[in-house]
Amino acid sequence: MGGPSTLPEVGDFLKNLFMDRDIIQLPFQSVLGPLIAKRRTPDIQEKYGQIGGGSPILKWTRKQGDMMCAVLDKICPESAPHKAYVGFRYANPLTEITLEQMEKDNLERAIAFTQYPHYSCTTTGSSMNAIYKYYAERNITTKLNWSVIDRWGTHPLLVDAFVHLIEKELESIDPEIRDQVIILFSAHSLPLRTVNRGDPYPAEVGATVQLIMSKLNHANPYRLVWQSKVGPLPWLEPATDKAIESYIKSGKKHFILVPIAFTSDHIETLHELDIEYGEDLAKKLGVETYRRLPALNDHPIFIEALADLVSNHLKKGPRVTGQLLSRCPMCVNETCGKCKNWFSTMCK
Repeated sequence: MGGPSTLPEVGDFLKNLFMDRDIIQLPFQSVLGPLIAKRRTPDIQEKYGQIGGGSPILKWTRKQGDMMCAVLDKICPESAPHKAYVGFRYANPLTEITLEQMEKDNLERAIAFTQYPHYSCTTTGSSMNAIYKYYAERNITTKLNWSVIDRWGTHPLLVDAFVHLIEKELESIDPEIRDQVIILFSAHSLPLRTVNRGDPYPAEVGATVQLIMSKLNHANPYRLVWQSKVGPLPWLEPATDKAIESYIKSGKKHFILVPIAFTSDHIETLHELDIEYGEDLAKKLGVETYRRLPALNDHPIFIEALADLVSNHLKKGPRVTGQLLSRCPMCVNETCGKCKNWFSTMCK
């Protein structure tokens, strides 16, 4: 999705978000979307102010891409040089601007590499739709040779990166209470309406969690919980904050929060997990141990995972998976169908 790098960008970021029907469906959206964005802007600006005046997601995404390409140039010299482009949905650099630049740069091949390890129609799906709509709405025939990496939540090196960070965090905790620590894997929630249409996101996040805990020999109790709900409709539960509250009532006071579906720091980690839950809620409830696992950011195993994913994709494919080309069983999004047809043609 991206994030506003400065406070003045918050309004446009929210407007773009609330206008995207792939993630939020509102009646009279062209009118209500901007109104809701305008109303929420001051509160969101205040939150970004508390984490330094903007989101670091662009900094981290660019750094991750550059580090990945440096590795790729060494292990895949036959396709070098490699260059990473960042295309966000709601903040600069917007996907449309990035695609325009890519077309100007006379590239031979492009890989749409989602930075969401777990596929959802609201995230990766929306980003793929944005690529399709860029060409369809402008009636542009691209010369780029496209392929797609659409999900990678079970990649062994991604799992290893999380395992390494969790083991390191557990080692820093007093051995007397270490086995009492509950590991809460916190992922961005999703409206149940989307889940009920067949969105694979909850299952894919759960698969990552299971692989991690298997490597940790299930040494600690753990749960998958959900954060960042927006609006009054039902979303995936249990909510992260409500889970902590419930555990406290049952006498559990030691927690490690793992941002499992986020690959870099941004407002959901730096404000929601660190400030709203780690400072405000934890102090209010009397939590004795609250640790938030560092985001993957530039962790060397994570960078190796990114490079390995692209390297294997270039050498072995597939250019596009059948899973990406398959619509959810209850899909009602016409753009989604057109997008998948476009990618099936472009990725032959």
